[in-house]
Amino acid sequence: MSEPTRTEPVRTERRGHVLEVTLDRPKANAIDLATSRRMGEVFKVFRDDPELRCALLTAAGPKFFCPGWDLKAAAEGDAVDGDYGVGGFGGLQELPDMNKPVVCAVNGICCGGGLELALACDIILAAEHATFALPEIRSGTVADAASIKLPKRIPYHIAMEMLLTGRWLDAAEAHRWGFVNHVLPADRLLAEARAMAEHIAAGPPLVMAAIKEIVREAEAMRFQDALNRITKRQFRTVDTLYGSEDLHEGFRAFTEKRDPVWKGR
Repeated sequence: MSEPTRTEPVRTERRGHVLEVTLDRPKANAIDLATSRRMGEVFKVFRDDPELRCALLTAAGPKFFCPGWDLKAAAEGDAVDGDYGVGGFGGLQELPDMNKPVVCAVNGICCGGGLELALACDIILAAEHATFALPEIRSGTVADAASIKLPKRIPYHIAMEMLLTGRWLDAAEAHRWGFVNHVLPADRLLAEARAMAEHIAAGPPLVMAAIKEIVREAEAMRFQDALNRITKRQFRTVDTLYGSEDLHEGFRAFTEKRDPVWKGR
């Protein structure tokens, strides 16, 4: 395990095959342009490092996960349409070819662009005191990424209520509607999120990559078209998987009744 590195306003720590990313920008972990660009650099390194197989995103402090865009920085000159960096706002939701899983541990208030950042992750764990909202409507603007994603993740009418009224959900309701996987006591959140990330990182990395690409690309495709692309090895990650050592290792390990040893090739 490496020592945590301080790269203001983001802390990173390599824990085996897991990269832990902690947003740490007091007082509320709001994201300005510089922070967004830094997060993009961090997730790009994660994407491109073959030794890293899963990321864990969380935030510092007991009260806030992230309220999204830093309105104070905007008032001081950060343009809302400025340069967010390689991965778009928060460094993750527009990062090209992001074929590795990301676990999110929501440790407090998660709203606006912070909720959009959480929705860009693959699995969301939340502390019992965490709360969620899309308050942009009250500021006269649109929650752009959430308007695209949320109605596909939870019942349409619940998503529209959040978007049109800005109302808050507690962690239990967020779990009930299905965009939070697990709700945990605050003192167990990080440990459980780390266990989840380590469990995923121990799995076959080429399969993880194929799942991520298929799910992302198939979202806008007809079922049969997507299935044809899989069976014809037209997804890059699927083609890599089907020609890999790991595929045969999985078969051998099953027949030999032992745990497989994944090499990612």
